[in-house]
Amino acid sequence: MTDLYESQRAMRQMRRQALQRGVVAILDVGSSKIACLVLRFDGTGRLSEDNSIGSLAGQTGFRVVGAATTRSRGVQFGEINAMQETERAIRTAIQAAQKMAEVRVDHVIACFSGANPRSYGLDAQVDLEGQVVTESEVARVLAACDVPDYGAEREVLHAQPVNFALDHRSGLADPRGQLGQNLAVDMHMLTVDTATVRNLVHCIKRCDLELAGIASSAYASGISALVEDEQELGAACVDLGGGSTSVSIFMKKHMIYADSVRMGGDHITSDISMGLGVPMANAERIKTFCGGVHATGADDRDMIDIGGETGDWEHDRRTVSRAELIGIMRPRVEEILEDVRVRLDAAGFDHLPSQQIVLTGGSSQIMGLDGLASRILGQQVRLGRPLRVHGLPQSATGPAFASAVGLSLFAAHPQDEWWDFEIPVDRYPARSFRRAVKWFKDNW
Repeated sequence: MTDLYESQRAMRQMRRQALQRGVVAILDVGSSKIACLVLRFDGTGRLSEDNSIGSLAGQTGFRVVGAATTRSRGVQFGEINAMQETERAIRTAIQAAQKMAEVRVDHVIACFSGANPRSYGLDAQVDLEGQVVTESEVARVLAACDVPDYGAEREVLHAQPVNFALDHRSGLADPRGQLGQNLAVDMHMLTVDTATVRNLVHCIKRCDLELAGIASSAYASGISALVEDEQELGAACVDLGGGSTSVSIFMKKHMIYADSVRMGGDHITSDISMGLGVPMANAERIKTFCGGVHATGADDRDMIDIGGETGDWEHDRRTVSRAELIGIMRPRVEEILEDVRVRLDAAGFDHLPSQQIVLTGGSSQIMGLDGLASRILGQQVRLGRPLRVHGLPQSATGPAFASAVGLSLFAAHPQDEWWDFEIPVDRYPARSFRRAVKWFKDNW
């Protein structure tokens, strides 16, 4: 029995306990902000008994009763680099959300970006021992997948069956209960750096919280920002965050690829700060209110007051034209989108039947970004906002909260993963996650 298999099953058990209690917290640990949502589950019995209920907003049986955000501290590129700072920021967000919800929270489900994700496509095929596909047969074909050697310091974050084939019929979402002779499966496996996950788990433990689940923010953003048709036909979700940009591709309502670019909105702010010689806080304000990527003739005459509090009257009264500001921002935005294009090409995105690209995340709100993205990525591009869920405050409905809302949907109705099936010990493949994480055993 591998450590990974046991730890993931234990987290699923904690999630069930949280749903029985009726309250769970969602924690989005980002480079620019830490967001916390407190969910109250009203239809937990209905959800657990009827697995046919989908993850559409309004059908998930939960309501957001608390929400809070705080400025992220100690997180860079989506990874923790100052444990005490991050712990304080998480405590601040959790306590504010608990105060709004008027309920104590013990279990959290967390998501994070970065950690150098890598995707693998696995497949396997077995002959059925009986005529009917049972739970154990599905577990057997999943265990038959030949796991690649993904490295010693890597950990499997997601391992989802994305397609089943029974005899000559492919494209089955769930083969259980059907008749056949031969069962095949295609599985998507996502690995991340072990150190990043271990640090996040340890930080949440220091906050006196129980971890009931962990997910990639690329996956969570795709769940909330892509509409049902896009998830079915094939679409890419590009989550432009503060420290990193997450890329995920969905097909047949499953994530089939994920990656990240170690650049985001903070790098654009840093360029403005250095280019104009202003503090980061001023640069962020200028980017938010006046930024853009398309210069027009009027922008040469549109002057922006830089401001400042240095005490030097001449220095603090400087102005810059909007065209100059766009000249600073555009190269960095182009660099980020070019890196996204490289990742999409590597994933074979051009071969999907639909090539819709959805931009979300806080940095996607830069003026004119969708037009520039459609030219660089060469596809249909739209700006995506997270689905509306019950009780979500107006301040948390913007693109910056796509991963937090997606994680709420993931908490209410998670997709089947490899560890959801009871796999017999003698069915384990020879190389099945041999170097899997020890963080759960060490920390729980």
